Amino acid sequence: MYSKLGIMASICCPLVIILILIGSVGFAQSDASKNESSPVFYLNSSVPLTWYNNDSIKIMTPADGSKVRVVLLRQQSISFVCGFYCVEACNSYLFSIVAVGGGNSSVVWSANRDYPVKENATLQLTVDGGLVLQDSDGTQVWSTNGSGNSILGMNLTEAGNLVLLGNKGALAWQSFDHPSDVLLVRQRLNEGQTLIASSSGDIWKQGQYYATLTSDAGFAVFIDADQAKPLMYYKLVPDNRSSNSTGLNYAELQQHGFLVNLGTSQVTSGRNSYEHSAQSDVKYMRLDFDGHLRIYQHSDTTGLRVIVDLITEDLGDCQYPLKCGEYGVCKADQYCSCPEGEDGVQYFQTDHGCSRITPLSCEPSLHHLLEVKNATYFNTIDSDAAYPGIKDMDMCKQACLQNCSCGGAFFRYENNVSDGYCFMPSKILSIREGHIPNYNFTSATFIKVQINFVAPSLSSGDGANIAAIVVGASIVPLITFCLVVVTILATLRRTSTVEEGEDYTIDQVPGMPVKFLYEDLRVATEDFKERVGSGGFGSVFKGLLADGTRIAVKRLDRIEQGMREFLAEVKTIGSLHHFNLVRLIGFCAEKSNRLLVFEYMCNGSLDNWIFYGCQRHCLDWETRKRIILDIAKGLAYLHEECRHRIVHLDIKPQNILLDENFNAKVSDFGLSELIGRDESQVFTTMRGTPGYLAPEWSQPKVTVKVDIYSFGIVLLEIFTGRRNVDCTREESNSQMLRVLQKKAEEERLIEIVENLEEMKDHGEVVRMIRIGAWCLQDDPTRRPPMSVVVKVLEGVMEVDSNIIYKFIHAMTSTSPSDDKVCTEPEASVLSNPR
Repeated sequence: MYSKLGIMASICCPLVIILILIGSVGFAQSDASKNESSPVFYLNSSVPLTWYNNDSIKIMTPADGSKVRVVLLRQQSISFVCGFYCVEACNSYLFSIVAVGGGNSSVVWSANRDYPVKENATLQLTVDGGLVLQDSDGTQVWSTNGSGNSILGMNLTEAGNLVLLGNKGALAWQSFDHPSDVLLVRQRLNEGQTLIASSSGDIWKQGQYYATLTSDAGFAVFIDADQAKPLMYYKLVPDNRSSNSTGLNYAELQQHGFLVNLGTSQVTSGRNSYEHSAQSDVKYMRLDFDGHLRIYQHSDTTGLRVIVDLITEDLGDCQYPLKCGEYGVCKADQYCSCPEGEDGVQYFQTDHGCSRITPLSCEPSLHHLLEVKNATYFNTIDSDAAYPGIKDMDMCKQACLQNCSCGGAFFRYENNVSDGYCFMPSKILSIREGHIPNYNFTSATFIKVQINFVAPSLSSGDGANIAAIVVGASIVPLITFCLVVVTILATLRRTSTVEEGEDYTIDQVPGMPVKFLYEDLRVATEDFKERVGSGGFGSVFKGLLADGTRIAVKRLDRIEQGMREFLAEVKTIGSLHHFNLVRLIGFCAEKSNRLLVFEYMCNGSLDNWIFYGCQRHCLDWETRKRIILDIAKGLAYLHEECRHRIVHLDIKPQNILLDENFNAKVSDFGLSELIGRDESQVFTTMRGTPGYLAPEWSQPKVTVKVDIYSFGIVLLEIFTGRRNVDCTREESNSQMLRVLQKKAEEERLIEIVENLEEMKDHGEVVRMIRIGAWCLQDDPTRRPPMSVVVKVLEGVMEVDSNIIYKFIHAMTSTSPSDDKVCTEPEASVLSNPR
């Protein structure tokens, strides 16, 4: 697939190039800084050095209309400049590293894409804090956050890497560890790091495309299109034979091929290496705002040009998720059209892509699947994104029809339509005609559409039948009256028999809950022998089905609903499909017996694993981070991806369950409420668990923001290792939010964490605490949506810089001595209908 790709490393001899320090204002400089032949600048005292973003420092003005106010300059044919960068009217500036030469400028790294600064902003280099960028009003925009080491100097290397130096010249911080949208030659992208494209060609803010390196997918590119999870549209898996460490390097080869590999340090035999020359040109890879992954060459003689467009060359122009807009079909000649079926009915109209003429309802009987011949979806290259448990094409189609969130079914298979992968996105982006180059699978594409009923019209020759129509019309009221009477009587009889035990049914289609016989569940649980949980609505028992599937069976003891309402709720819960939600497998409704069957989660609830002093071994740092992201993704699906917004109303560690791989799944929707997509709040009575209740619960209306508040509490419990209310501590230290507020006032947030010595990256710990505090703002409108929380946790967005650490409700809430607050919440007993 990737014959043009080679394996090599950039092997370069160190070059002694003068680093020119320009424009230090108002402070004494060290002796080393006066030596212009030195490539390193050193501070010689604890007095900070400050640069002002104004004309008091040197300005470079390339012919392309940009401007750079220079802080550091690495002079060569294509110079690297570190400073304040702007374009055109220069109303805002980036602190960035810019390649300048040949009449062009290229930003290869920036610190403050989301928060550009104005004229008279300041950059300060300090011994304790490293680099600090402040806007003209004094607001801190960005910093290197220190590293616990004293900063003695900084350097802009010949490779374009901004480096802060500690004791004895040791590396304390470098821009190469914090890529923006560019990878330079000799820059390594480590697992978990991301390249994030800009929003547009003239807006620097982070956009929806990003690339990252994972151990499973290799180097992959995604679009974050406000769905349950980002969608992959390109992956480049390195040659495993040359992979001996983590990270991604690339270098340019002779036939415009680029190396992308996992950290090889050896040149592959038979390949000619590209030897980087800092004097001739600069080459780099950029993830552009349009989702293209391009390799650029910046030369003093030829200017800036594209060497290769990797995704286009590998997979074609139609692989881009927004090539033809939503529902648009991209054809081989790059012509865009709307989906068309063989029935001749027009279901879509052109509207910045394609839009539905008739919006989808959530009634399966009004839907059918429109097959788009010879087409596939860009995301089918990612088998991990397929819906679990569905391998058959017909099952995939039926599951989509029964799932309100599904906008279409895409099925990928190799030889057998009964052994493939099913994809059911809720929001459909561009579809591509034909197969995806370099992939051998076959695809089938089906778009869910609303059935249009068209009433027949009378022809002009039907006038002679008008009399018959009038006569017939006079009989209709009588027939209608009789039918109404018969229907009422039948309904009353049906209701009576149902209450006596006759069951309603749920259509048995793939993806929907299975109806079990009570006797089968009694046998599976060995007569409800092993109880693994209990709660207000019933008990949960461990079971084993005949096919070896482990299950958790919840026997509902107190249900006030009728059978119809119970089955409607089961159908609603059963239609929720997300990896981070506990899956409802089936149900039983025989006479007075009501049981729910869930996937079994062998590691139990989260509260058993996160608190220091717990009986089990507590979770490590990386697992805790992954669990928090899992919870956030599950809630984002409930809040933003379902046909109705679902407010969980009882998020707490006891309602987060862990599977055998410690993947976290949200459970227990027993208190949840549905909110229409066009509504933002719901009337409800107070419910949930003390300690996790948002302050607005005192009002009759709540929104999804109550879940976000509860999530903030859970996040802090996971990372600090302490309960939000702990009656075993002294009263001054028993409420986590009071301690958090105090530590924030003292600027010692890190001290809220238990067993801090286990945390290696204190800067990341503080960042996670700030995310939790952001979710806990007293004003619900200041809390971020869960989709934003997911992006922040993934590193795609930054934490709000204006978090208020005044938790007024915590200062006035129930005393910790209150028995209701001090009682440990019950572990999850899984979902039950409301």
